[in-house]
Amino acid sequence: MKVLLSIKPEYAEKIFDGEKRFEFRRSIFKNPDITHIVVYASSPTQKVIGEFEIIDIVHENISILWDITRKYSGISKENFFNYFSDKKKGYAIQIGNITEYDQPLSLRDEFGLSPPQSFIYLS
Repeated sequence: MKVLLSIKPEYAEKIFDGEKRFEFRRSIFKNPDITHIVVYASSPTQKVIGEFEIIDIVHENISILWDITRKYSGISKENFFNYFSDKKKGYAIQIGNITEYDQPLSLRDEFGLSPPQSFIYLS
């Protein structure tokens, strides 16, 4: 099963360049059967640009999460801690095999969906 995630374009690009190997989330989907993430690059891109396999999801204290992921976080330490500023624990989705689409897809035209605030389950 797949989930569509909204990701800021700067971080989505780093995922597909291989620089970012963890996608951070303050909360996570509940369904344990999710195996892939479909990436919607949010404004100004506003396109579905590819997908990746989930290797693991790490749920940990914020400081420990940074220590585990910082080498391949694709985000500055300051931005990481600002993102999780009101949380004690956070999630890091470890990125596996990535597939960048040859042509970015319109969320509305191709999927009949509006951009998700966080994520949408896909069948």
